[in-house]
Parts: sequence; structure tokens; C-alpha cells
Amino acid sequence: MTVSLRHLLGWIVSAFSSREDLILENLALRQQLLTLHATRPRRRLTALHKLFWVALRRFWSGWTKPLVLVTPRTVVSWHRAGFRLYWTWVSRARRVGGGRRASKEVRVLIFRMVAENPTWGAPRIHGELLKLGFDLSERSVSRWVRRAPRNPDPAKRWLTFLKNHREAIAAMDFFTVPTLTFGVLYCFFVIGHDRRKILHFNVTQNPNAVWVAEQLREAWAYKQPHRFLLFDRDSKFGVDVISVVRDMGSQPTRTTFRSPWQNGVAERWVGSCRRDLLEHVIVLNERHLKRLMGEYVRYYHEDRTHLGLAKDTPAGRPTAIRSGARSEIQSLPRLGGLHHRYAVAA
Repeated sequence: MTVSLRHLLGWIVSAFSSREDLILENLALRQQLLTLHATRPRRRLTALHKLFWVALRRFWSGWTKPLVLVTPRTVVSWHRAGFRLYWTWVSRARRVGGGRRASKEVRVLIFRMVAENPTWGAPRIHGELLKLGFDLSERSVSRWVRRAPRNPDPAKRWLTFLKNHREAIAAMDFFTVPTLTFGVLYCFFVIGHDRRKILHFNVTQNPNAVWVAEQLREAWAYKQPHRFLLFDRDSKFGVDVISVVRDMGSQPTRTTFRSPWQNGVAERWVGSCRRDLLEHVIVLNERHLKRLMGEYVRYYHEDRTHLGLAKDTPAGRPTAIRSGARSEIQSLPRLGGLHHRYAVAA
């Protein structure tokens, strides 16, 4: 009964309405039927459907009558969103007769300056560009600075921190060494970043926070500790160790998870120790490893040259003075003959 009444009322309204309104209403209803048929079971309108209703709203005053899928308020919001998109596109389009567009070379240079100098703003970058001979306004620079990528590489920031504070940074870490009887020994060491010197080392079978704290006190004894102490997130470096580091006057600095490159100086020393010594010997026990490590640290400080120190040694090895072209060169064995030091015979 209700359905029949609705159809009757609809026929009466259609009979008295103009033909133009009837055509538009049929078009609106047909478009909604097509939308339902195309998007079942999920009713999601495409951009083309939204554009249809926005245009219909502009040219037909009775556009709200046949609406079924959405409300008039939704159509109005579509129109406002389109308005914003249109003027955003217009503002970014190239202006005819305006100022000169910055060349690709200048844009690339601005992006480079932003990436290499995160604290610089448009005035500072504009000043650098003027000194380089580029003629453009600060407003243009500001516009391109806002478009520059803002994700500086964390590795570069960390390396910059290490370079600026290398004289004030020390690092500590553990590495394991297998023994003849299939046991495992833990070698602890503290290394300074400035001259790559091993400040302290020791060996144990059962490392814990109390033992580590004692090693740190022995590392500096009565000396002034480094400003920063770098270490990873090993469970042995817990709250007790951090408290001891702060009491000594140093600032504990942890590396992030699974980022050994952030403690690169310590990692490189472990690699050198393994390649130079541990891969060529079989460790018998804790005493044996301590003796080997003592000899290696002495060789490392006094004899072994380092690329990071401009081919010098941590202790500062003097350059020999040859008295003549036929000066005799002596070979001095180190680490039982694994390595040698060469010197000019007196």
C-alpha cells in the first residue's frame, strides 16, 4: 500500500513539474543506479561521480530531491575540496610575466645546502647563494627551502657528532674468544677515540655489572675520564654501570639497537685484534689470553700503523733517519713472529 502511494504521488508531481526538471531528475537517479551497480557490495563514489554532483548542484536548483546515496552536505564538502585543489594547483603553476624561475642548478644547490646544514634557514642560504654569484630573491629561496626533503641521514648526524667530540669520547665493549676446551672467555676493553689507544682491557669467564664497574674505575684510576663514554645496549651495561659512569664525571651514551657502526672505533679494533692475533692462535685459558692480549696491545700502540692516524701509531712512532742509501734495515719480530717491526740499524 505504501509503495503504491509513493508511486502515485511521484506520478502526480511529475505531471505538474517541468520537462527540464524531469530530465535532470531521471539523469540523477540513473547515475546513482549505475554507481550502485558498479560498486557493489562496497558503495564508494569515484572522482567522476563526485564531479557530476558538483556540476549538477551548480546548474539545477532541485538537485537535492533525487539524492539517495549521499546527503547534500557531502556534495557541498566535495565542492569545497575541489575549490581548494584548484587554487592550490593555480598557485603552483608557472606564472606568465612574473619573476624568473630558479634554474635546476640553483634548486639542486638549495636542496644540498638544506641537507648539509639542517639548522640553516632561507636568509642564510640566500646569503651563500649571493656570494656564489646567483641572482635571485630571498622569497624564491624560501619557497624552495620549504620544498626541500627533510629526512637527513642519521648516519651523517652521528658521524658528525663523533668527529666533533673524538677527543672527548671513549668507548667500551666486549668480544668473545673460544678456548681449547670449548669454553668461552670474555675480553673487555676501553678505547679512546682521539688516538685509538686502549685505555684498559681485562679477561673474565663471568662478566657482570659489578665486574664492569670495577674495570671502569681501573681504566682511569686517578686520571680525568673522557667526557662521553660510548657503549651498546648489552645487558651487562645496566643501571649500575651507568651510575658508575656518571659518578666518574663522564656522560653515558648508548648506541641504538643493532647499530654496531655507531661504535665503529671499537668494532674496528676488535676486527684488527682478530685478524692480527686471535685467528692465528688457540687460546688455552684465561691466563694465556691475558698474556697474548697484553703483547698485542703493546704491539698495537707502539708498532702498528693506522690509516685513521695518517699512518702513525697511537703512541706516536718516530720516523727513522737514514744516514745513507745503504743503511741496514733490521727486522724485529712481534707476537711470536706473527708480525714484525722494521728499524734502521744504528
